[in-house]
Amino acid sequence: MAPLPPPEPSRHLTTEAVLQARKLRFELNRIVLPLGIEGTFGIIRHPGASLAVPVLDDGRVVILRQYRFAVERRILEFPAGTLEAGEDPRDSMARELGEEAGYGAARWDDLGLMLPCPGYSDEVIHLFLARELTPLVERPAGDEDEDLEVLLLQPSELDAALASGDEALDGKSVTAWFRARQLLGL
Repeated sequence: MAPLPPPEPSRHLTTEAVLQARKLRFELNRIVLPLGIEGTFGIIRHPGASLAVPVLDDGRVVILRQYRFAVERRILEFPAGTLEAGEDPRDSMARELGEEAGYGAARWDDLGLMLPCPGYSDEVIHLFLARELTPLVERPAGDEDEDLEVLLLQPSELDAALASGDEALDGKSVTAWFRARQLLGL
């Protein structure tokens, strides 16, 4: 997996945790930026996540239509999940692929990293291409609050949905699909 460039650390003066939630923490930090400016900056601390673009042997992609409360609608997105403490990103993705889509994968290709919101979050998403898929005989139980539908789309159908804007697709999925298309030669 390609590492991120080395950090150019700010000098932290104070940190105040404002909110601790299930998967994230919001902090206010008084810092001095590398260019010397001092200020207070909010940041969402996130444990990181993994996402996979699952592709069946016949070329169809496995994608989810999932309800997302924050935007109050169903959107298309690839299977993804938050990393547990100390969890390997590929292991996390293998678990999520089974829970959310009902598939296991024998081949995993690294699609790199994505920083979805670096202006206010430290979240890093590890992107993968999952191939040589097999349906699981028994689908593991997922999160109880997940409201999703598994779809199998031809690449051209997914491209058409993206181009038309008829279906909302989240940014991490767009990025992963772009990178997967390059690796697949589409």
